[in-house]
Amino acid sequence: MAKDQPTVLVVEDEAAQREMLCYNLLSEGFDVIQAEDGDEAILLVAETNPDLIVLDWMLPGMSGIEICRRLKSRAETRAIPVIMLSARSEEVDKVRGLETGADDYVVKPYSVKELMARVRNQLRRVRPASVGQVLTYDDITLDGETHRVTRGDQPIKLGPTEFRLLATFMEKPGRVWAREQLLDRVWGRDIYVDSRTVDVHIGRLRKSLCSNGGTDPLRTVRGAGYALG
Repeated sequence: MAKDQPTVLVVEDEAAQREMLCYNLLSEGFDVIQAEDGDEAILLVAETNPDLIVLDWMLPGMSGIEICRRLKSRAETRAIPVIMLSARSEEVDKVRGLETGADDYVVKPYSVKELMARVRNQLRRVRPASVGQVLTYDDITLDGETHRVTRGDQPIKLGPTEFRLLATFMEKPGRVWAREQLLDRVWGRDIYVDSRTVDVHIGRLRKSLCSNGGTDPLRTVRGAGYALG
């Protein structure tokens, strides 16, 4: 399943709270996965590479603080935003949560509407196209809401896969993406696609971007992958 929508991992041991969070996130249009404890959460992060984690502080076994510390200490998971949920409202607890690496801290009981706004705010930072933001790079503009792309003043026609590829590149200009990373991000982990398929779609994207003239903005990094700029 291609990742058109961001994936949010909910880590909460209280069933009623977990169901409420999942329901509201699904209503916002996000893909949602859930875990009841730290071990399950760590496993799901490794398997699914979520775009954001909503993490309860108080969990059986491994605490939310320890989960956050582990994720933020690893290069491959460090960039995933973590919103910490806690009944602890003292300033010292908020500071501890944020110093552990949490990107935001929400005190229980909380406003669901406010939490959803905080989720969107964090996703806007890491996956702006997926929440309808307009991205620009050089003379290329990508509108995540209308799914329109222009270069200069000329519209560029892209298929769904090429659009997701371009959005991925434009969200992090200069970053080198390995083929396997692009497969996970654009096609999803739950289907098998040969890595050479990436090369085919990169070729189509290049052809479309250069259809009205202009230089090729995509860079092939030998032995590593592809990058924009």
